[in-house]
Order: sequence, then structure tokens, then C-alpha cells
Amino acid sequence: MSIIIKTQQDVEYMRISCKLAAEVLDYIAPYVKPGVTTNELDKLCHEYIVDVQKAYPSPLQYKPSPKNPPYPKSICTSVNNEICHGVPSDRVLKDGDIVNIDITVYKNGYHGDTSRMFYLGQVSPHAKRLCEITYNSMWYGILQVKPSNTLGDIGNAIQKYVESNGYSVVQEYCGHGIGKVFHEDELQVLHYGKPKTGATLLPGMIFTIEPMINQGKRHVRFLSDGWTAVTKDRTLSAQWEHTILVTNTGYEVLTLSPNMPNPPAFIKSLTT
Repeated sequence: MSIIIKTQQDVEYMRISCKLAAEVLDYIAPYVKPGVTTNELDKLCHEYIVDVQKAYPSPLQYKPSPKNPPYPKSICTSVNNEICHGVPSDRVLKDGDIVNIDITVYKNGYHGDTSRMFYLGQVSPHAKRLCEITYNSMWYGILQVKPSNTLGDIGNAIQKYVESNGYSVVQEYCGHGIGKVFHEDELQVLHYGKPKTGATLLPGMIFTIEPMINQGKRHVRFLSDGWTAVTKDRTLSAQWEHTILVTNTGYEVLTLSPNMPNPPAFIKSLTT
């Protein structure tokens, strides 16, 4: 099947879903502090999405393949050495933890997807640096989004920056096309690779860029819950995610919100 090019109506609906997903991260931010459980964060996000936004949390009961059990929660909470898809539980977050909260909202038949790193109390300098390098790497990938560039250009920009700073890129997961379907398998955005390889970017493509970066080696181990991926060497991992539209001249970041972290200094515009 070919990559889905979104119509203008698709884009307008995607702007709504993506804006809602980003707003959930703004809403939950004050609650992410030592002493809270990831289950409590999940409950707060679920109620906000359903009761306030009148939408649905896309991960809830999501089952991408027969080998996966249905995902049991409304958000993903990946703590410290958890790379992605951490399942909320009675785990209490403590001072010094870092946590990725991944939100996908389904509204009007379209999914909007974004994630953000949060610091719990006093976080170590090496943990902060990992999160900052990961954030910058996402934006270096975003800068490559424009017609005539390729998916390989995105992955290469991320990999070069990450590895030059002494970290590693997880290769088991990638960004993805998104729209009426949560994960469009026809469009996979690797966070590593060679320039001028892969599909050529065209106006109307919408996909996520969501690098998962490990402090140590890139290798992954999977927990028995059927979802959570952790670093094999137990080092820290970080991830950031935006949903991006390819425009006629460059890109538009769809998952913006009033309280999102400022883009790095090298980003001159959020749309080009």
C-alpha cells in the first residue's frame, strides 16, 4: 500500500486532535511530582481526555498485533531505564526520576500523538543532559522535513547528532504515519540511517518524529507485561515526540501547546 497523503480536510481534523494531545501534557505537568503514582497520572489524563475534551485515549485497549495483549491504560509512562510503552501502575515516582508521558487523543475520527519528558524533583546532571540531547535530536530531525528530502535525511540527522554526543539510538521503534489510523504502517520514520534513502517527502504527509535515545548501548529488553521496553544495560533512556505535517515549503509542528518547552535556539520557526 502507498503512503497516505492527507487532504486539507484531513489536515484540519489532525490539527484539532494534535492540539488536544499537547494540551493533555500541559494539563498533567503540575501533577508530575515525587509521591504520585503512574496510575494516578493515567487516571487524571483519562478523565481530562474523556470528560473535558470529549475525546478518547487512543492507547486504551489498543492491540496492534496478535502477540500483544490489549494495552490496558490510557497513557504510556516510561520511567528512567524504560524506553517506551511503560504501563501505568502503583509505582510511586520519586525525587530524581525522569519520566516520559506519551499521549494520543482520538477526536472526530483522527489521532494526535505527542510525548514529553518530565523531571521529578532534583534530577542528576547526566539525566538532564540525556533529555536535552534527545529533545535537540528530535528538532534536528524536524529541520529535515521538507518536500524532496527523504525519510533517511531525518534519521541521519538524528543519528549523527546523538552519536556525536556519546549516546545511542534505539532501532526497534520508529516514528509513524498517523491520521485516521493510529499507526500507518506504510510510513515508518527511522531515527537512524543514510541521507537520500527511503521515501521522498511530499506535501500532505503527516507522521511522528519520536527518537528514543539511550545513555548506554542501544539494545532493548522487553518486560513480561507484553508492552514495556527497557534498556538491556539498565542505563537511562529518554524520548520526545511531535506530530509533523509536510507543507509545500517545509513543515508544520501540529502538536504545539502554550506550555510546551521552548524549541532549541537553532529553531527559527515552528512552521516553514
